[in-house]
Amino acid sequence: MSTATVRTASQALRRLSFTFAGDGSHAACLATGADGGWYVESWRLPGTGAAEPVGLVLPEGRAEGLRSQLAALPDGRVLACRHDGDRHALVLLAAGEPGGPAVELPLAAMRLPGLRMLAMPGPAGPAEAPVAVLLGTDTRPVTTVWLLAADGSAPRVVAELPGLYGGGVWLDGAGRLLALDRVVGGMVKTVVLDLQLGSTSPLLELGESSNDRLVLFDPATGFGMLRSDAPGVDRLGWALVGGADPVRFPDCLHQPGRLLRPIALAPDGPGTEPRVVLQMDHGAASSLVLWQPGSGRLDRLPVPPGRLGAVGHWSSAGLRMPYSAPDRPAALATVDVDALPAADGAGWRLDGSAVSGDGGRWQSARCLELAGPAGPVEAVVYGGEQWLTAPHLVLALHGGPADAWRLEFDPALQRMAAQGLAVVAPNQRGSTGYGPEFALAIRNAWGGPDLDDVLALLAGIAGHRAALGLEPPALFGVSYGAFLALLATAHAPAGTVSRCAVVAPFLSGGRLLAEASAPVRALTTRLGGDRPIDDARGPRDVLWLADRLRAPLLVVHGDRDEVVPVGQSRLLRHELLRLGRTEGADFRYVEAAGAGHELLAEEGSAVLHELLAGFLRTGRPA
Repeated sequence: MSTATVRTASQALRRLSFTFAGDGSHAACLATGADGGWYVESWRLPGTGAAEPVGLVLPEGRAEGLRSQLAALPDGRVLACRHDGDRHALVLLAAGEPGGPAVELPLAAMRLPGLRMLAMPGPAGPAEAPVAVLLGTDTRPVTTVWLLAADGSAPRVVAELPGLYGGGVWLDGAGRLLALDRVVGGMVKTVVLDLQLGSTSPLLELGESSNDRLVLFDPATGFGMLRSDAPGVDRLGWALVGGADPVRFPDCLHQPGRLLRPIALAPDGPGTEPRVVLQMDHGAASSLVLWQPGSGRLDRLPVPPGRLGAVGHWSSAGLRMPYSAPDRPAALATVDVDALPAADGAGWRLDGSAVSGDGGRWQSARCLELAGPAGPVEAVVYGGEQWLTAPHLVLALHGGPADAWRLEFDPALQRMAAQGLAVVAPNQRGSTGYGPEFALAIRNAWGGPDLDDVLALLAGIAGHRAALGLEPPALFGVSYGAFLALLATAHAPAGTVSRCAVVAPFLSGGRLLAEASAPVRALTTRLGGDRPIDDARGPRDVLWLADRLRAPLLVVHGDRDEVVPVGQSRLLRHELLRLGRTEGADFRYVEAAGAGHELLAEEGSAVLHELLAGFLRTGRPA
């Protein structure tokens, strides 16, 4: 008898990487409970009734990797591709005995720089039929295509294509014709890959220098939606692919500052005008809109405030999509599009969202616009109407920098709010979701306009609280946000910051560039993080400003951080000691053994959430 231990699939607080089977009968995702150990979930999506998740928990206490790719299969099994550098392991996961571990069948091990997989369309086929297409890249400008079966046979090479390919939209239900986005000469063009012949042919060629990508297609009618900059700017359009009529770019699909993503076509079939649900992202929140080519308008669907998952499947059972809100852990929403306008709340159901472990309610949050030096700054705010006058308040700064806080469940912020902290999580300049100009404001200026925004928010909040006799706000940041929090703590006037907690900080763009891995160096260079800023504040180098870090400080870093090397935090610790600061009194340094860059989402993260919340509330680690 095996004595292998089995990790328990607790109620999932976070879910990522949702994928739907081609026939819409099942979905899969990565899930984690309060302990931060990730596992795969398989969801059964019945024609009526609630969607049902089943945890495919690995034996021997193993956790699934955060970077694992998943493909949901029509029979409920899940194909997982695990990545470890240039090593990729493809395994098939299925439910085992009740209360026991998942059945894990190794399929293939491959070694190459990049590997991506796409599930086959349609219902399940015979055992020897392929279940996925694999797209692999190596050091050559060549993409190799394999077909992978679930019977344990070796992947079968079907094509070697010159160039690099992204995307992936099926053009038929039989799994022969696949639309891929080929990158060549700095441009993107969609081509058709015939998996039987192993050859490609052009599909979208709107202009010699335009980028043209197919994003949604209905094999039954030939209706397709595409994204192209042929009109002069990147826009959504539609066409009957292969027909004689030109591509149309409706004005209603052009929403500057908002990202429109086609999610799914109505299952109405041929002979009816297509209906498309699109996700509209602007700032921290998402919304859903319904569009028909003949309407000339977008009809907003009344779904609750929150964040949608940008993937979905629409069948007679309804539109199913991932959904999360600050007080609703990520789960699967079922939307009856036709019933939604009938009455408030009708036509909407959320399945599998975890309840609070203490039997109470999760803390809610809302989006507010705060005054910034160059215009409004949107923030996700916990603490109700009286957030500004709460006994303790935290200004939380996101990582990236090309990222943003979202109106979604966040275990770390939720823990702070549960400890009685008001939390203000701003999307300062440089954040995504507010248009290109806003996002590019800090290119070649890390710690420039974004630091201006943070310092202005800090001054306004601290000034208001000082007038009421309340303590100054605390600062919290992760990765790039940790860098920004340290800069803000150093530059803020005395008495403006009560304490500062940072997770995985780097000290400057230049120092990160000198020590990080090749992908991180490439990103830093592309965003201009190594460019010096010449202004009155001087260099944006935390090490040079360490003597000005007078507020109580907590630094947390994983010793296996693959993005921001732990040497950055070790160097800061050594400098603080050199300056005569006392570890344990003036600052505390915590190095998490075995943790990577996502240490707030990895196994054992609940302990770190408690540590951070306790420090930010009292100045003393819990």
